[in-house]
Amino acid sequence: MNLDTRHSWTDVRDKIRARILDRTYAPGDKLPRDEDIAREFGCARTTVHRAMQDLSLAGLVERKRKGGTHVRADPVTRATFDIPITRREVEQKGAKYNYQLISREIEQSPIAIMARFGIQSAVEMLHVKALHLADNCPYIFEDRWIDIQSMPEVLDVDLTGQSANEWLVHNKPYSRVEVSFSAMNAEGENAQHLSAPVGSALFVIERTTWIGTAPITTVQAAAAPGYRLTARN
Repeated sequence: MNLDTRHSWTDVRDKIRARILDRTYAPGDKLPRDEDIAREFGCARTTVHRAMQDLSLAGLVERKRKGGTHVRADPVTRATFDIPITRREVEQKGAKYNYQLISREIEQSPIAIMARFGIQSAVEMLHVKALHLADNCPYIFEDRWIDIQSMPEVLDVDLTGQSANEWLVHNKPYSRVEVSFSAMNAEGENAQHLSAPVGSALFVIERTTWIGTAPITTVQAAAAPGYRLTARN
């Protein structure tokens, strides 16, 4: 094969990642053998091996000797930290998890949300507010915007039974992320839903994710006093 058309390991990685993101390879699916992928892309098996190593480090696939390569059932995309499913995070602490959908509305994106996504014009998005609980006590209050142009399927998801956090981790692992951490005084909805004294300090994370250039979601998640907040999708 002409060297000009030979795929690099980053080419192979990006093509396999795109297939995972568009669910050509769904969570739990077994991927073709490295030899078969190498044959498809006209590259060396070592090139595929390097690409798969990177996808494994990114948390999208799991590789086992003699077991092959599988798309992770719960894709864990890594920046410098893991993105947990809040339900599992609570349960791993030994607490009972519960979840309440507070509101779910299609609204025009406000200027602050447009700025987070880097878009110039307002568009309709799904605005979701929800409360995660641990042992029936407030744990995380999240105020989330989801782009329905890139993910119209989210409109068919019953968010009363499954949190947007959990659905997104299962279905929309990101390719780009921006995260910021801050503290804020409890007031308004944050104080109300977290049962936090007005003026008390809350730990907050703002997270925005994309698939390529397409926005996925942006969320502001505030932790109840006494709880540790980790990064989340």
